[in-house]
Amino acid sequence: MDAKDGDELLPQIYDQLKVMARRYRGPRDSLMPTELVHEAYLRLSDDGPWQSPTHFRATAAVAMRRLLIDRARRRDADKRGGGWDRITLSGLGAAPDIDVIALDESLSTLERMDHRKAQIVQLRFFGGLTMPEIAAHLSVSLRTVEKDWRRARAWLSMQLNTG
Repeated sequence: MDAKDGDELLPQIYDQLKVMARRYRGPRDSLMPTELVHEAYLRLSDDGPWQSPTHFRATAAVAMRRLLIDRARRRDADKRGGGWDRITLSGLGAAPDIDVIALDESLSTLERMDHRKAQIVQLRFFGGLTMPEIAAHLSVSLRTVEKDWRRARAWLSMQLNTG
């Protein structure tokens, strides 16, 4: 597949990005899904080219994660721990509302321990990719992705529930 720029790929996956943004915005977050997608796209506008829509979605997921973390940290700068952003992590097996900063810190720790597992969590949760899409994107078997997802989810659940 030929490499494409974001202007070509955005119309193809715009609706998917908005669904992703809606899913992990915090209830206290004033940033609307459309704004989150557009801000992420602006951060990506100088990146690329991308090999596929999946590659673009994965990159957009990272940008949206960083945007949400930056906003949560700015908001909490005055009172550390006073106004955490909470998001739902369906499928992680953790508490229904998770501190987005704690999630980011745990995911960063997981990344240092096992980069692929952290990538899988990021692609699955923040990117909304399916298991087969993740396997293809990472060039590993579906079975490997499913096994790593289960282990990463269990590890994150322990980390986030012990805070």
